[in-house]
Amino acid sequence: MKRTPSSAALAGLVAGVLTLTACSGGGTSPTGSGSGSGSGTGDGNAVRGGTVQVLQSTDFSYLDPARGWDGGVNALYRLLYRQLVTKAPNDAEDPNAMVPDLAESLGEVSDDGLTWTYRLKDGITFNTGAPITAQDVKFGISRSWDPEIGIGSPYMKQLIDAPDDYEGPYRSGDLPTIETPDDRTIVFHLKAPFPEFDAALSQPSGTPFPVGTGAGDEFINDVVSSGPYDLAEFTPGSLIQLTRNPHWDAGTDPVRKAYPDAWRFTIGVEGATIDERLIAGQGTDINAIAGSVQPATIARLQTPQLRERILKAPSTCLTYMGLNTTKAPLDDVRVRQAVNYAVDKGSVLNATGGSQFTTISHSILPHTVSGHTDYNPYPSEDDAGDVAEAKRLLAEAGLPDGFTMTVDVRARDVEQRKGEAIQQALGRAGITVELNVIDAATYYETIGTPSQQHDAAITGWCPDWASSASTFLPPLFDGRDITDKGNQNLAQLDDDAVNAEIDRIGAMTDLTEANAAWGELDKTIMTLAPIVPLNVDNRIYLPGTNVAGAVAPSGDLDYGIIGLKDPAKG
Repeated sequence: MKRTPSSAALAGLVAGVLTLTACSGGGTSPTGSGSGSGSGTGDGNAVRGGTVQVLQSTDFSYLDPARGWDGGVNALYRLLYRQLVTKAPNDAEDPNAMVPDLAESLGEVSDDGLTWTYRLKDGITFNTGAPITAQDVKFGISRSWDPEIGIGSPYMKQLIDAPDDYEGPYRSGDLPTIETPDDRTIVFHLKAPFPEFDAALSQPSGTPFPVGTGAGDEFINDVVSSGPYDLAEFTPGSLIQLTRNPHWDAGTDPVRKAYPDAWRFTIGVEGATIDERLIAGQGTDINAIAGSVQPATIARLQTPQLRERILKAPSTCLTYMGLNTTKAPLDDVRVRQAVNYAVDKGSVLNATGGSQFTTISHSILPHTVSGHTDYNPYPSEDDAGDVAEAKRLLAEAGLPDGFTMTVDVRARDVEQRKGEAIQQALGRAGITVELNVIDAATYYETIGTPSQQHDAAITGWCPDWASSASTFLPPLFDGRDITDKGNQNLAQLDDDAVNAEIDRIGAMTDLTEANAAWGELDKTIMTLAPIVPLNVDNRIYLPGTNVAGAVAPSGDLDYGIIGLKDPAKG
């Protein structure tokens, strides 16, 4: 699970960033797959060949999947790497489902839930031509324990029952709790039952590497790929060029269609310049994709030709205001409920860029995350806030004249505009809001340190996988996981009933039943009002006219199914 832009904690056990995705225009509407407005393409008119151009402002975090862990770089990883299990392609009937990748099937779990066994497919190789063995899978995963390299997804370290002093294969050697009885069988021993271990293995840290490779900075500028593409050229901050991995066997990989012959990522281009290039659609830019367009560009996309190319895709990320339940008077649930009633979510939406860019949220779980339940615990006309009810609750709590609170916001224009909208809305109920503006580079570190927290903070959260709420509700509301640094439970909610329900649902083996229970827990938590859900981001993409195969049921595009309509163009 990730803050927007990034951060992590374990869900269910103990418990954006730049989204470098894009879409394509023309063809079949993707709306049935969960996308928003815009025509999109499905993947029916994508053909093999050509080079897809990706224009982006910011560099990727790391090429090494043991180090990188954010929405942007995960899109690149989809092209370079495979895992035992991965997320279904975006055009699947259930795009949130976990499906076998390098493994023949999803994991076979023991009756006690502590042992998971996988069998590798035949014919899977690295870009060197060497076969991928169970030992390579074990080695790649064990890199997560290296204190310098394993700084990405934490699930392997937190789920697998490794010795307390284990520090990865380079320092500590073999990890006995991952067994490889033969070259195609791998067995994991867990600390405690975790029914979603398949999903945990789909994270970048589940990537295999040849035994003995990747020490130190070896994978900083070059990698060993297992996916359909290989790294041909890399100039940090400027260029990434991918070419086909000749040893990738499409017959073993139904997830990645890998239409293009090559991918070219041009890095360091200003957002406004990217939008201009996509609007103009000249030369190779007809084959280009990029991140969500700038808010200032929206007004220019209203011509029929450009509207046909727009894809509006709701994300899995919630923007919310966390309320510090340990600070008076917010330690009184009635005061927190009053804040929820007083916020004008419509004005916050407008401050964010309007309904094109966001959808107002009343619940914690976005509708793109399995387990979402439609309900509105603090209703008001036109989502403008119910000031009268807010004042009534404040009076009941002994605060008829209101109170003063400090809200932390990032030093970015749109974030400060959100804060100002909340400031004005709460002022109507007699709540004086002082905005504490924090540098964006240190924002999450600051608000994640309880000793430095103020009364509230505007932030966001994205799940690591959208197939359940297990990486959404537990890290935000499990009181047993409140930490002195890197704290994700910004509300510092520590409610025995909530904690117990997190344990109960986390142990369920029927994920459909578990998702229904997560939805009910969402309602329970919101009666305690530890946060104010504000909105769910929409991503608005403007593809090149020759790009095909893009659908975004959860906001992010799947590079594995994107291609070109005519590879000879551009």
